[in-house]
Amino acid sequence: MTVGVLSLQGSFYEHLSILSRLNTDHIQVKTSEDLSRVTRLIIPGGESTAMLALTQKSGLFDLVRDRIMSGMPVYGTCAGMIMLSTFVEDFPNQKTLSCLDIAVRRNAFGRQINSFESEVSFLNSKITVPFIRAPKITQIGEGVDVLSRLESGDIVAVRQGNVMATAFHPELTGGAAVHEYFLHLGLE
Repeated sequence: MTVGVLSLQGSFYEHLSILSRLNTDHIQVKTSEDLSRVTRLIIPGGESTAMLALTQKSGLFDLVRDRIMSGMPVYGTCAGMIMLSTFVEDFPNQKTLSCLDIAVRRNAFGRQINSFESEVSFLNSKITVPFIRAPKITQIGEGVDVLSRLESGDIVAVRQGNVMATAFHPELTGGAAVHEYFLHLGLE
């Protein structure tokens, strides 16, 4: 197994660091050749419109979507979740990979100054994770499993087949529970 981390923009170094700690083979994905070498992909948090522009300019956008639709496991955090979604409410013309049957609203928990940490349940354990200009999942389609919610009831982590996403940034905490779950995605 080789995990790729899309490394065009955003918090990719933090994901690479966790994968190193987990002794998992991993590479940065910046080109189509890089993408062809991976069996799993992480799309990091960052700025979704910048990430969209960079994936299109690099020629990776359609290749990433094709690999996901062919069954490659993928995990998106924050902006990565926006990229995987099927609809962005506040930017209805924003192009997405449309691989995860959810609708999202960008920056729904507030601006940078409104960033916060919260304890959430993830697979029967409690983890404390940061929400930084985080998107909110406003709708989920059939076949989408909820992995985590805030106390308010807001859904903050989901999975649909080989695709998972979180509104929060587990890569910034040093904890590895979410990444460990992703590494087993599709192997169960």
